[in-house]
Amino acid sequence: MAALGPAAPPDSLTSNSKPPTQQQHSTTMSDDKEMAPAVIQGNDQVTGHIISTTIGGKNGEPKQTISYMAERVVGTGSFGIVFQAKCLETGETVAIKKVLQDRRYKNRELQLMRLLDHSNVISLKHCFFSTTSKNELFLNLVMDFVPESLYRVLKHYSTMNQRMPLIYIKLYTYQIFCGLAYIHAVHGVCHRDIKPQNLLVDPLTHQLKICDFGSAKALVKGEPNISYICSRYYRAPELIFGATEYTSSIDIWSTGCVLAELLLGQPLFPGENAVDQLVEIIKVLGTPTREEIRCMNPNYTDFRFPQIKAHPWHKVFHKRMPPEAIDLASRLLQYSPSLRCTALEACVHPFFDELREPNARLPNGRPLPPLFNFKQELVGVPSELINRLIPEHVRRQMGFSLPG
Repeated sequence: MAALGPAAPPDSLTSNSKPPTQQQHSTTMSDDKEMAPAVIQGNDQVTGHIISTTIGGKNGEPKQTISYMAERVVGTGSFGIVFQAKCLETGETVAIKKVLQDRRYKNRELQLMRLLDHSNVISLKHCFFSTTSKNELFLNLVMDFVPESLYRVLKHYSTMNQRMPLIYIKLYTYQIFCGLAYIHAVHGVCHRDIKPQNLLVDPLTHQLKICDFGSAKALVKGEPNISYICSRYYRAPELIFGATEYTSSIDIWSTGCVLAELLLGQPLFPGENAVDQLVEIIKVLGTPTREEIRCMNPNYTDFRFPQIKAHPWHKVFHKRMPPEAIDLASRLLQYSPSLRCTALEACVHPFFDELREPNARLPNGRPLPPLFNFKQELVGVPSELINRLIPEHVRRQMGFSLPG
């Protein structure tokens, strides 16, 4: 859950909880997940301190004090810090993301996270505010703690000079698509920073959760968005071309880059800057045609690229690579955003057929993590696609009927 960059200063944390002031209330939304954030003040340290806050108290619910022992910082970034903490009442380990809060605005990440409820998306337990001695206001988001990131898992295999087993590549990539299908289709939210560091993995169950919604946004057709978004190796080409009216297919491109990295053991497009990033993409996909450039950004006219032919996909990967893996990567990594498959279409790709088999298991014999708990994202989806998404043995087990 770590993004790179300088850490924000630690705030003041003590066990003295007090209700938010009117000004601080303006940073909260409706408290639909027992979130009436308290403001905590005190000395200027994080780890080793106990943080107490109150939840509940709405609609006649009893108020409840929850205390966290801050144990260690697990991520730092331009946004602030993420630290691991233990809930003293329950013994549960949580992650707390602490971001500097501008008192004039609502926090978009908090607003989005309150909406999200999916097994492949990190879940928000509750939140509270804290202040420093300089009267800076910090928002603390209390979330599930997931011990590993895909970035660290990749690093582990790379250090061992091994390739990740194909079953794990299928499992992780499929779960990214499940999470994206939910946020894209149900909430119209684009994550805008899919990369291995923002994909958390439970090493026991191999369940994956998308985290860090600090760059996420609900995209509205016709409304401009910033193009300088997403980490460089995973940036869709339309962003490099300066597009401001892009779609959630930028997340699909990023996931294509992640899939290729899992298959190769290293980033597919390791550009050193924005222009070099485009050069790396062109080396594989070839020079984009005028029509492809128009699809990415119709306002882009400064088109001066050497004419390079596309490198055949089967030559990008090693000889023993399954053709389904190469086919999926080629469908995700398309210049034209509208030609990339959607997250749900990706889920039904033959590359993932092994996960739909009745006797599919993890290599250690344990059951696979939940893979078929689709929700509102199936509303309006053709029944033929649903039949391919949810295997017959699962439909029977669930007594599943197609949504109207």
